[in-house]
Amino acid sequence: MRPDAGAISFKPVTAGDYGLLREWLNRPHMREWWGEPETELGYIVDMVEGRDTTRPFLIMLGGEPVGYIQYWFVGHHQDEQWLNESPWLTELPKETVGVDLSIGDPDRLSAGIGTAALTAFVAMLRAEGFHEIIIDPDPDNRRAVRAYEKAGFLPIPELEGRTDDVLLMRYAQKPNETHI
Repeated sequence: MRPDAGAISFKPVTAGDYGLLREWLNRPHMREWWGEPETELGYIVDMVEGRDTTRPFLIMLGGEPVGYIQYWFVGHHQDEQWLNESPWLTELPKETVGVDLSIGDPDRLSAGIGTAALTAFVAMLRAEGFHEIIIDPDPDNRRAVRAYEKAGFLPIPELEGRTDDVLLMRYAQKPNETHI
């Protein structure tokens, strides 16, 4: 049975979660799309300890951690260091937030968890006042791209082909939604 977005919750990552995250980051399905595990874990430690403004969370399903999700502030990445690698960042409003996520257990892939988690996370972000939300999967990660489309994300046409190795997608407000 595919989970409903209402069955998903989010727990801020703490130091007690590092072992689980290290385990997940070392799994082949995550290593394929994320960087070197210890480097990635170091970034998460920086987030938890306040040296990075990105906000990390565990995706919880029925009280059990099933994945990792984070949001980052585009405006905090519109500086020389980031623009050298990703010049497209200047074409987004500074108040935009970006989302990254992964399911921890490969046996739970293609079960609707990513779509449900992203749908719930977008609702949380919108309730917190964020209305410009992007996600930037590798275009070769078709499973992720399909999940993000199901959650309401569409490629940004004016940036297609100009974002190097990512497919930049923007959350498209659904017809029955209103800005909060």
